[in-house]
Amino acid sequence: MKIDEATLDRIAGLARLDMGDPAKRASMLADMQRVIEFVNALAEVDTKGVEPLIFLTEEEDVLRADEARMEITKEEALANAPVKDSDYFKVPRVVG
Repeated sequence: MKIDEATLDRIAGLARLDMGDPAKRASMLADMQRVIEFVNALAEVDTKGVEPLIFLTEEEDVLRADEARMEITKEEALANAPVKDSDYFKVPRVVG
C-alpha cells in the first residue's frame, strides 16, 4: 500500500492536523510509509504453530492486604479546605 497526498489529507482532516507546511507534509508522508512497510513486513512472518501471547510473563500481581487504618484525622483533612462545613468539604454543585 502506498500513502499518497489524498490519503494524507484525509488522515490529517480526521486527526485535525495542520499539514500546510510542505516540509511537514513530506516528513509525515515518509513516516506513514515506514509504518505501512513495517506492518507489511509483520504480515509476511509465518506464525503457524505459534501460540497466541496473552500475558507477557507468568508473574502474578502481588497486592498488599486491604486494611482500614486511620492515617489522618478528619480535622487534618479539612484543615486546608477552601470551603468546608463542620464535617464535610463543600464543593460547587455539578448536577442541575
